[in-house]
Amino acid sequence: MGRPANFGESSIPRKGGVGLKPEHYRDILDGAPDIGWFEIHAENYMGAGGPPHAYLTAIRERYPLSLHGVGLSIGGAGPLDTDHLQRLRALADRYQPALFSEHLAWSSHDTVYLNDLLPLPYTQETLTCVCEHIDEVQNAMKRPMLLENPSTYIAYAETTMEEVDFLREVVRRTGCGLLLDVNNVFVQAANHGFAACDYLDAFPVEHVGEIHLGGHAEDADEDGSLLLIDDHGRAVADPVWTLYARALARTGPVPTLIEWDNEVPAWSVLFAEAKRADDFLVACSASAVPELAAAP
Repeated sequence: MGRPANFGESSIPRKGGVGLKPEHYRDILDGAPDIGWFEIHAENYMGAGGPPHAYLTAIRERYPLSLHGVGLSIGGAGPLDTDHLQRLRALADRYQPALFSEHLAWSSHDTVYLNDLLPLPYTQETLTCVCEHIDEVQNAMKRPMLLENPSTYIAYAETTMEEVDFLREVVRRTGCGLLLDVNNVFVQAANHGFAACDYLDAFPVEHVGEIHLGGHAEDADEDGSLLLIDDHGRAVADPVWTLYARALARTGPVPTLIEWDNEVPAWSVLFAEAKRADDFLVACSASAVPELAAAP
């Protein structure tokens, strides 16, 4: 059994950060914005060199960095891709990120890799598999990881555990930390018909080392009922900010990332979202989180 790491001591400041996008390289390097940190998707920087690494090296010299993986398939039934894991380790060695995270999801089967993060049934069998994979990742990376709660659109009939209980047990067994994606909580609550505030109130916040906020789209399922899609293609919705305030009331100030991966806006728009997160974090530090209304 692992012992949970103290992610509160990360060198990532307890401020708003954003996902680093090529569209903003020059804005960042020329403007030197007052922003807490940047996060990269690891798979975008697994090449040996070229302009992306030149820009990332220059930005890393000025700002803290977090590494977010999307391709390990932590929840996959088969073995992890050791070549991918070694590329991930090399990237982490090169840029020394203060935090490293992955998703509670699966995205591969045998040699087939899917361009999606797919949900898992929460069973003892899945728990054993996920914990074994996290142990393998942390041993290979020589650093602890954060595991992100998912956004999901279906639920498995064979599930025997609540998601928060599953995550709590993963932490107990592996010593990993948690990445709390507040938008994912909001999306799941709407799609599956539970109260987002109840999920947050049960979440093991003492192990949270990072928070994500992002935008979502509204769609409809086959019977015409509302379906939310975690598309990261727009600003954070007001109800998600309200839920974020509720989360901070439990976690205290935690490094918070704005995810905006599709329909990427001008730098000024993304920067303003990070500054809005800063306002919540400052208020949280003063024990007066703004807009702490009843969460959805």
